[in-house]
Amino acid sequence: MNAEVGRTRAPPAASRREEALTLSVGTRVGDVSALLLEPADARALLVFAHGAGAGMRHPFMEAVSTRLAQRGVATLRYQFPYMEGGRRRPDPPGILLATVRAAVERAAEIAAASAVGPSLPILAGGKSMGGRMTSQASGRGEIPDVKGLVFFGFPLHAADRPSSDRAAHLSDVTVPMLFLQGTRDSLADLDLLRPVCAALEGRARLHVVQGGDHSFRVRKRSGRTDNEVLDELADVTVEWAGGL
Repeated sequence: MNAEVGRTRAPPAASRREEALTLSVGTRVGDVSALLLEPADARALLVFAHGAGAGMRHPFMEAVSTRLAQRGVATLRYQFPYMEGGRRRPDPPGILLATVRAAVERAAEIAAASAVGPSLPILAGGKSMGGRMTSQASGRGEIPDVKGLVFFGFPLHAADRPSSDRAAHLSDVTVPMLFLQGTRDSLADLDLLRPVCAALEGRARLHVVQGGDHSFRVRKRSGRTDNEVLDELADVTVEWAGGL
């Protein structure tokens, strides 16, 4: 993928495909909603999972997806079943992993049917919990079509309870990984995350967002805006993906 970063103007609506989809997670679980945003010049497709407390239509998910589309990266956002059903408590891990698999399988179908064809690289990841569950699916070998993982705030530990136990499975992931982390992220102590990434033998890249919290919000006194941070996240993701 040849990345072109820095484009900030949205493509005309006619030049991109926006479609509401349904994913089948299994007979015992049912269907969940998904949203495809595919620019005409798509050079990759990111399967983009939401975090524990907000669904695929959260402003952060919308903003990142829009910015990636402006830079030639399509996104497939989707709901986990608990969010689809209006429940607050996340599903058991088995159901979360099944949903990740279903979304990646649909992405492979979309890539095969796109104008670019099956050469369209598939990436996967998500915000917080969504990224962590995607990494677990990858570590188990359950999403072999994925060429790289993107974590928008990897939840290394519970809030203000530093630990690296949640990273143990990352050694089983064989594809490149991009960690996007804020310096004020209470769910990822950078003093712990840096050695985790260093131990992954070149498969991990850590990009630190100065002043960002777990949602990548920055304080006014930082001299930056949240929109500038969102642009940074999109630019870094596209640049990283271009090197795969």
